[in-house]
Parts: sequence; C-alpha cells; structure tokens
Amino acid sequence: MTSNAYVPETRFGFWFLGTRIWRDHVLKIAIDDLKRVAGTPFPASPVIADVGCGQGNSLGLLQAAFAPARLIGVEFDAHSLAIARKTLAGQGIEAELLQNDCARIDLPDASVDMVFCHQTFHHLLRQEEAMREFYRILKPGGRLLFAESTRAYIHSWVIRLLFRHPMHVQRTAEEYKAMIRAAGFVFSPDNVSEPYLWWSRADLGAFEWFGFAVPTQREETLVNLVATRPLA
Repeated sequence: MTSNAYVPETRFGFWFLGTRIWRDHVLKIAIDDLKRVAGTPFPASPVIADVGCGQGNSLGLLQAAFAPARLIGVEFDAHSLAIARKTLAGQGIEAELLQNDCARIDLPDASVDMVFCHQTFHHLLRQEEAMREFYRILKPGGRLLFAESTRAYIHSWVIRLLFRHPMHVQRTAEEYKAMIRAAGFVFSPDNVSEPYLWWSRADLGAFEWFGFAVPTQREETLVNLVATRPLA
C-alpha cells in the first residue's frame, strides 16, 4: 500500500460521510441521476465494483438499485473498510471488500459490468491511472457511473474550511470529461448531468432561498455521467 494514493478526510469529513444526510441526500440522488442519464438499460444481475466505497453507505443503495449478482467494494482506508463491514452486516448485504489503491485494483481484466465511482476522484493523486484501471477491469460494453465535485466546489471556502483535498489536482467538469474520454470511454451529451444542487454552491443555496435567480452563466460544481467501454 503506497502513501501517495489519496488525501484523507478531516475528522468532520469522515463523520459526515457516515451520516444519513450523506446517504439519502447525496449518494441516493447521484445514483438516481446516473440511472436517468444512462440512455440504455443496465444489465440484469451485474457485477458491480464500487471504487472508493468508503464506509459502505453506497453498497446498500447499489444493491437496491441494480440487484447485482456480485457486489465489490474497493477502498484504500482501513478504518472506512472496518465500518463498511459493520454496515453490511447490519443491513444483511453480501459484498466483497478489497483494500486497494484505486489506481491498482486487485481484480482481473474485463471482470465487472459496472464501476460506480462517487465523490472519490477529488481525493486521488493519480487520477489518470485510476481511470485507466477502471477501463481495464470493465468488460467491453461495461459502464462507468461517475459522479464528482468539480474544482469550483472543492476550492470554495466552505469545503476548504471543513474538508481536506489535494487542491492541485482538482478539475473542471470539462476536464473530467476529457480525462474519461482520453482513457478510452465513450459517452454522449445525453449521458451527462451537471446538477447545480444547493449544497454544491459556495453560498449553500442562500441566494436562491432569498429569491435570487440561479445563475445560468456559471462554472459547474458537479458532473455526473455514464460512460461505456467500447465493445471493440
């Protein structure tokens, strides 16, 4: 296990990622949005790798959304994995948990139907390598479900105050899309969503609450997309 894989969270951030607020108002909303933009149906009984599964809150949601035949959680942080094991046991969910760097996943080539990666990349130091690893483990025709906060959000004052991230590797929505295409994935504009959710804004939605219009000219704070590894 290398020490330059990612930047760990603050104590507050670690706590927040285990809350029902995170599960119900961030994770679930992202999964629902990704299902909406997928375009074509997902396979029945897929093999799913949740890369950056953290404390395991996403695994139950993926089980409910896709009924996978095999569910794999990949996480670098040992403390998060220990909590994930308890979470799975409490929910009665069967999943394999791997302690791996996202850029070096202990799964064979072309072994999974879906890779789910939610709010993980802004912690990673070797992003291009991780994206190539996603491509490697996906079967031809397999889908990447990617949901990420952009540089505009990670650089905002509230996130700097409460959380910890490697600021020099943050990307815009367009830069994330370019990186995913450079790894070999394909997707269309219909497979992309850039929601401007209240919690992703520097003002936490206060301007809108006071009656101001949501700006139409802005730097996007979130990007959700479903990309495919080509068949050939």
